[in-house]
Amino acid sequence: MAEPQEQSAAAQAETTIEEMEQMDPLAVLEEAQAAFEQERNEMRDRLMRALADLENSRKRGEKDRREAAMYGGTKLARDLLPVYDNLNRALSLVDEEMQARAKGLVEGLELTLRELTNIFARHGIEKISPAPGDTFDPHMHEAMFEAPVPNFVAGQIIQVLGDGFRLHDHLLRPAQVGVSSTPAG
Repeated sequence: MAEPQEQSAAAQAETTIEEMEQMDPLAVLEEAQAAFEQERNEMRDRLMRALADLENSRKRGEKDRREAAMYGGTKLARDLLPVYDNLNRALSLVDEEMQARAKGLVEGLELTLRELTNIFARHGIEKISPAPGDTFDPHMHEAMFEAPVPNFVAGQIIQVLGDGFRLHDHLLRPAQVGVSSTPAG
């Protein structure tokens, strides 16, 4: 069975050669040139697309590396926030008597908190500290309660329960606040 197929392929090749011999040589060359130009254009298009894909991959890799450098420590930063909270809580409980009795311990806590705050600043972690009277921003604040309070307009912060933090432009933890529900007027 393989022989008839080989013979028919050979016969087609002979027919094509015979047809070419009968054609005008200039027409044959023009036809071949057109075929080569079409193939060249297709190859050029494929090359340009491959180069564009390569450039896009390079840019995407660069962006991923930048984001990893900026936000790679997000989990660690979130895990350190309770340490900051606990140091603040401990220092807020210190009164004059305790300051006198355990001066070294209190100074150690203050130094540790200061160093942690410096480390946060060095790595782009910013504290979000709203003040009473500021406007509530749902992107930066978490409303823990609402209460009607005189001298405050609805949507204003009436109490700050906890500081928030962000890493560059990503929110790590919203500031926990109480919001006024007093209607205007």
